[in-house]
Formats: sequence, structure tokens, C-alpha cells
Amino acid sequence: MSGSPAVSRQEFDAIFAAVRTWGSWSPADRGAWNRVTPEHVRRATALVRSGTAVPLGLPWDTRAGPDNDRPALHHMTDLGDVEPAEPATYKDFIAADFHGKAVSHLDALAHVAYRGRLYDGRTAREAVGASGARFGSVAALGPLVTKGVLLDLPAVLGVGWLEPGHPVHARDVAAAERALGVTVDDGCAVLLRSGRFRRRRELGPWDVGAASAGLHVDAVPLLAERAIALLGGDGDSDLRPSPVEGVHSPVHALAVAAMGVPLLDNLDLEALSAACAGAGRYEFMIVVSPLNVPGGTGSPVNPVAIL
Repeated sequence: MSGSPAVSRQEFDAIFAAVRTWGSWSPADRGAWNRVTPEHVRRATALVRSGTAVPLGLPWDTRAGPDNDRPALHHMTDLGDVEPAEPATYKDFIAADFHGKAVSHLDALAHVAYRGRLYDGRTAREAVGASGARFGSVAALGPLVTKGVLLDLPAVLGVGWLEPGHPVHARDVAAAERALGVTVDDGCAVLLRSGRFRRRRELGPWDVGAASAGLHVDAVPLLAERAIALLGGDGDSDLRPSPVEGVHSPVHALAVAAMGVPLLDNLDLEALSAACAGAGRYEFMIVVSPLNVPGGTGSPVNPVAIL
């Protein structure tokens, strides 16, 4: 699994064209979530056996650091002394510039443009403005309930984590399927565990924007062929440094802008890894319910895996 061959811009554009699904669905701004039918939901419910529910969202992070350059906000607005009548109330305010490396969030289709185009070929400058997105907003997605697959690469390799900069190639995805006894198939959500947060707990934080384990672009055609609905991980799915010249987040471009596949970034997959190992299976039902933000390019989110 070592090595990260460079990919030229011309080669990348050929991959983009090969995995593109523009014109495939209506409504287009739900993208690959259109793949998930009631039958997919029923299939997912059949994976619930123990009833163990595992939340995947990180704690709300208000502390600045090398992996959190835009801390979230949390402060109290009522300490029980605003209204004199009973009962007393306590209120607070939260906010976040969530598209970063510290907040668990979902990227909607309005979040990523490549060569000036959002998913389905929409012109980004026309579709997204100061008031938000008129196409591809998170409000168009709604909730998702489907089969989830955990590709637990450290478990496959017998290591605590993948080192930053470690590429995950198509052959590694296929090997993980065989080792874990899972199948990535149509309408499913694929979660890639690199062990980022175990490494962080044991060795401390680092600049994950500069170096992180993630998918090499050669893995994306395999995921496109399997017709997935959602991609996520404990990083942001992208390998960093990027193997593609002039494209800092190539997996974002391929998944969101070409394939119409929303992304889940910065999930804490450590408890899910332990639960899957204990259950002896790496497939489960996953529930993702982003905030209903009209015009939003994404949303903080706390997905739940149910075994």
C-alpha cells in the first residue's frame, strides 16, 4: 500500500469524465442520494442485529490548534436570570465555520466546483452567491438511511493507524473488502478509517491539511463502478499532499462535482471500529440527517451507525 504515483492534470480530467454522472437524476441536486430507494432502506434495517447505536460525530471543538484553525463557537445566552418566572431557563449559542478539519460535517453538492462547474454541469458563479446556493444546497438532500461499510484499513494491516500521507489505492479497497468480509455496492455509504484520531490521542495533533492518509484518485473509479451514495472518513477522504498537479482536493472534485456523491468529513470512527471488531462484521445501518439549511453548502452532522 505504499507509494503515491503522481497524476497529471490531463490524466485527472480523463478520470473526471469517466466517473461523471451528470444528467442522471431528477432532482439533480440530490445527486447520488437518488440511488437510495425504500428497498435500500429495508436492506439497511436488516443489518440491525444487536441494536448497538454508535455516534460518529466529534465533540464540538472550540479550541484552536494545528488541526483547528477556525474554532467553533459556544457561549451561554441565558443563565436562568433573564426571566423572573419559574421555571428558570438556560440557553446557549453555537456556530461554526464547519468546512475545515475539526467539525464533523457533510459536504453538499454546492460545496465543490471543478473548472467552474458544480455537479450536473451547473455554472458555479451562477448557482452560488452571497445569499447561498440556488442549486445543490444541503436542504435538497434530506436525511439518508442506507447500508454502511467500514473500510478499516488499520485493522486490515494490523497497525494502530495509517501514517499521514499514506495513500489508499483501488487495490487496497478491494483487499479490505476481502479481509473484512464486506461488499461495497449500490446505494451504500463507504467510510474509510485511517486511525487519525487514535494517532492524534497518542502522538498529538498535526496539520492534517498538509499531510493526511486518504484515497488516491485511482480508487475513485472503483467506487463509481460500485454506484455508492455517500463517501466519508475520519479525514476528508483526500490524500494529502495531493497526488494531482494543480488540484488540492482531487477526491472532493471527483466525488462531489463529478459523481454527485456527498462527503462526510472528520468522523470519529474509533468506537465504530471497536464495535465492528466485537461484532465480527463491518456492515451496518447508517443514518445521516444534516441540518435543513436552505442555501447551505453543507452542515455539521452527527451520523449514527446501528449494528
